Amino acid sequence: EVQLVESGGGLVQAGGSLKLSCAASGFTFDDYAIGWFRQAPGKDLDWVSCISDTHGTTHYTHSAKGRFTISSDNAENTVYLQMTSLKPEDTAVYYCAALSLVHGRFCPTDARGMDYWGKGTLVTVSS
Repeated sequence: EVQLVESGGGLVQAGGSLKLSCAASGFTFDDYAIGWFRQAPGKDLDWVSCISDTHGTTHYTHSAKGRFTISSDNAENTVYLQMTSLKPEDTAVYYCAALSLVHGRFCPTDARGMDYWGKGTLVTVSS
């Protein structure tokens, strides 16, 4: 059974940090790129970051650059999103999703055609 399970969300004050995890199982982790997305209350799903460890590629949305760091532990089939200097506008449900590299998109920067999704973890940043 394919699973992506996010964890690490919670309530944090502005300026604080959280580290999200995305644990994958049921598919060949090395053959997929992983993206992080978020959906704030009442808003659309937004792309945050992506990683293809196979291709040594990472990308971040503008608001995440310099504050968030994506990394991958292929031995643990887990992708992390370290978030620092958190702001109230970072409040959202954060989702990870996997995209097979056969599609030719090595670091997905939007949600089109993602193969698998997790159920999300809630991040709340208080002011």
